[in-house]
Amino acid sequence: MTQPAPTRRALATRLLPAAALALAATPLLRPSPAQAAARAEIDADVAAALTRLRNLPQARALHEQARATLIFPRIIQGGFVVGGQYGEGALIEGGTTRGYFNIAGASFGLLIGAQASGLAMFFMTEAALRALMNAEGWEIGTGPSVVFIDRGAQVNATSTTLREPVYAVTFNQEGLMASIALNGTKITQIRSS
Repeated sequence: MTQPAPTRRALATRLLPAAALALAATPLLRPSPAQAAARAEIDADVAAALTRLRNLPQARALHEQARATLIFPRIIQGGFVVGGQYGEGALIEGGTTRGYFNIAGASFGLLIGAQASGLAMFFMTEAALRALMNAEGWEIGTGPSVVFIDRGAQVNATSTTLREPVYAVTFNQEGLMASIALNGTKITQIRSS
């Protein structure tokens, strides 16, 4: 007895989760340093992002008082039920680049869509900066606490009010997802072979 041909709905039900998983896992593959974007390209994107950040009211005081700023000019995030995100950036300390990093993460749940956005992480303490530099991949949520400041937040920041070790600000959001998810996201230094 021959089986009836599967309907489009039956095929979609079987293939869509597999396709979503494959799409989400693709950006999470850790690229070798040779595959990473050219450092000159990262530097140019970071410099442009720094200019934009200096004009954001919620980032101005953070930028002035941070010991170092980790900037990911463009993080791509997308998925359908299973999602992923990936981006590359640089750590700026005292006006110079201290290292290059990538950010990657996966998420599961009720999500659909895609977006691109930038992320700046302001390291306010030397201990928080050491935690980043000494980790072989720092998973956000497992080390120094990270306070996320959204676009609508009014920050009247001074040296006496900035008490958290790390602050995060997103910028240049484009796309259909509501926000970037940070918990469970891993930041890893891109090291030369």
